Amino acid sequence: METSKTDKNLLVKGLKTMAISLGCMFLGPTLYYIALTNKEKPLYIPILIIAIIVCVLAIFFAFKGINTILDSMFKKSNS
Repeated sequence: METSKTDKNLLVKGLKTMAISLGCMFLGPTLYYIALTNKEKPLYIPILIIAIIVCVLAIFFAFKGINTILDSMFKKSNS
């Protein structure tokens, strides 16, 4: 029975994706708070839309990063 080793290049790629997700996790709610506290400003709607998109991207990148990290640890390589 052959033991599989962690693919370090794929692990680094997954960690970079998780770093992007972490940035979006802070930026999204901050933009959302800024948009909701300035309802009378003309940029209320565009900032709110951008905040929601950044929050969705945070969830997407977190899922993709965790999936990549798990693939680097548990998926068998073809070589």
